[in-house]
Amino acid sequence: MVVLPLLDTVLFPHMLAPLFLNSEAAVAAIEAAGAGDHTVLALARRDHGHDGTGLAELYSIGVEATVQRARKMPDGSTSVLLVGRRRMRVVAPLAEAPALRVRATPIRPIEEHTIAVEAMMRSALALFERVVRMSRSLPDDAYVTALNVGEAGGLADLIASTLPLALPVRQEILETLDPEERLHRVSALLSRELDVLELESRIQSQVQKEVDRGQREHYLREQLKIIQRELGQDDPSQRELLLLRERAASAALSERARARVEEELARLESIPTLSPEHTVVRTYLDWVLALPWGALSDDNADLRAAARVLNKNHYGLTRIKDRILEFIAVRQLAGPHQRSPILCLVGPPGVGKTSLGRSVAEALGRSFVRLSLGGVRDEAEIRGHRRTYIGAMPGRIIQRIKEAGALNPVLMLDEVDKLGVDFRGDPADALLEVLDPELNNTFADHYLDLPFDLSKVFFITSANYLDEVPAPLLDRMEVIELPGYTEEEKLQIARRFLVPRQLEASGLPPGSLRFGESTLRAMIRGYTYEAGVRGLEREIAAICRKTARRIAEGRSHPHVITPRRVEKLLGPPRYDVSSLDETDQVGVATGMAYTGAGGDTMPVEVSLMEGKGGLTLTGQLGEVMQESAHAALSYARAHAVALELDTRRFEKTDIHVHVPEGATPKDGPSAGLTIAVALISALSGRAVRRDVAMTGELTLRGRILPVGGIKEKVLGAYRAGIREVVLPKKNGRDLIEIPSAVRSRLTVRLVSHIDEVLALVLGPPPPRPEKRSARKVITRAREES
Repeated sequence: MVVLPLLDTVLFPHMLAPLFLNSEAAVAAIEAAGAGDHTVLALARRDHGHDGTGLAELYSIGVEATVQRARKMPDGSTSVLLVGRRRMRVVAPLAEAPALRVRATPIRPIEEHTIAVEAMMRSALALFERVVRMSRSLPDDAYVTALNVGEAGGLADLIASTLPLALPVRQEILETLDPEERLHRVSALLSRELDVLELESRIQSQVQKEVDRGQREHYLREQLKIIQRELGQDDPSQRELLLLRERAASAALSERARARVEEELARLESIPTLSPEHTVVRTYLDWVLALPWGALSDDNADLRAAARVLNKNHYGLTRIKDRILEFIAVRQLAGPHQRSPILCLVGPPGVGKTSLGRSVAEALGRSFVRLSLGGVRDEAEIRGHRRTYIGAMPGRIIQRIKEAGALNPVLMLDEVDKLGVDFRGDPADALLEVLDPELNNTFADHYLDLPFDLSKVFFITSANYLDEVPAPLLDRMEVIELPGYTEEEKLQIARRFLVPRQLEASGLPPGSLRFGESTLRAMIRGYTYEAGVRGLEREIAAICRKTARRIAEGRSHPHVITPRRVEKLLGPPRYDVSSLDETDQVGVATGMAYTGAGGDTMPVEVSLMEGKGGLTLTGQLGEVMQESAHAALSYARAHAVALELDTRRFEKTDIHVHVPEGATPKDGPSAGLTIAVALISALSGRAVRRDVAMTGELTLRGRILPVGGIKEKVLGAYRAGIREVVLPKKNGRDLIEIPSAVRSRLTVRLVSHIDEVLALVLGPPPPRPEKRSARKVITRAREES
């Protein structure tokens, strides 16, 4: 016999049931029945929330039913009409495909016509009549149908099929074979349903009374409005004023703010509604009352939970994570009145500064709001406009506090190094009051003209260049540098975060596309050249999108992305892993630079030509870098004898110093050493080692002074294939910031004078041409003739 699995219903004997079937197993059963005698065994699933089709997931007792009608619907489901016949018990399975078939035996009904059964039937009919009369979901003819049933078991089945019962309860009644016991259980269910209906009726009656009372009050209010209108006493502004006073009374305003609100409310009451001043005052009151005066969100005090949140969203970044956990620990010990820190995250694009601010808010359990300061030139954007201006509004700081809904959110001030200045003022000066712990507890917005407490706000600023941040503003912040990621860090970030995120964004199930370690390294080296991982995520997203398209088009797709597959999907590699020249060259030295995108190598080229001792500098060099070139040339001329240089060449030779990538502006003193080495190499004819990169400021005495950005510069040189670097000796303290995986593969030379560098990087001098006298040349020519 074909088994029809039912998801959320139980079929009873002699029951007419229209059903909509969606599962493949149910549709297959109907099709198999249609090909046979149109008979199925309807079995309910044990777990109606699970879509299982095995015999173990179905009840063993069901009802034999006849399929009266089956029709395919436009939405893909099948509409059937079943008529239950008799109870059946499953004996053994026969087949599972294409439809489940079993061997089943009918269960013979037990019918006893005793006085007790007759009395129980009458009691059940009486209860059923009351239920039908009180229920809105049961049709009136249900009771009439029940009167025509002459058997106790049939009456119990009919009543059970009409009551709103859970599936396990229905199945329990179906499996109760004794008619008297089955009718007894149904009578108990009828009594319970009757109690529920009576309680529902009482609740409905009370609700109706409340509605009638509300309608009566509404009618009386409408009458009052008409009377007031006839008397000329109707004034909508009075109701508006009343609502404002209620809001003011419930708000936790400061003393000055409450006094100002009362003053403005008195003004509003005396201003005509049609006056423009009325709108100005009303808008001001709305802003003041909408701010979260005294509202604080509860901080997360669980250090372990906060650490889990930070580690879940970001890889590495140990220093900033430790700082947040220290803040939570101090707050636990010192209490909630501890001032929030003001952090400044400095690093190249794509290293996760903004997303880190969001994770800090999640770890602390606070709301997160973000304010982009890039291109802001007007001081009023921070402090707001005075109310004398048309369309005046509070500044962006107050707007974000209102958006956060609490006095202690995490407020991210993005791109603080890109603030502008014009005739309207300097926004950086306005930020001084915002970020000063001694002043921001009484921050004065021009629009509010009230002191507002910002001391509980956790400020986090971000910048790409620390040099572009005004010094007074920088002095008020705790700077935490986020350098570029190493290849190993990028690999871990791609595995843990980027690949799963892009699979989800492309609609691909987790694990459907695997990126091996060699694949990710090939993408990092050949398709990205950045300090962060933003470009890497774009390349991963491109591969996921191309795979999603193949799946949507029904084509086969690779489950494992190999380096060869990457080239087919993304094209040939766009970057060379190593930028080293094939041979050592004269007049070419490799320096190291720190840019907004992280560290990089910076070759310096020097060419000599006949002239009058001029110096030409090209490559968009800034003033400081030009001065470094002049200092390098002066050192070479002053120490020409010690360097074994021909002093006469300086007056008969023009020198051209060029730094490639001329479209990119360059500045800073750290290229002084590199320029000097390239100059001395060109003047002496000695080649410079191509596998050594250097940085440092050069003085006229040949001393090498420390410079900044050591970690970024070293990582950039490492990415370019350099395995030996020359650093100022005083920068040795910065080596601890370089990851151990990189430091172990590098040879670092710490120097304090240029002589040490020249001995390290310059090759041997070129062979001098042999000097021969004219007499020897003539004699040799005669001998050869």
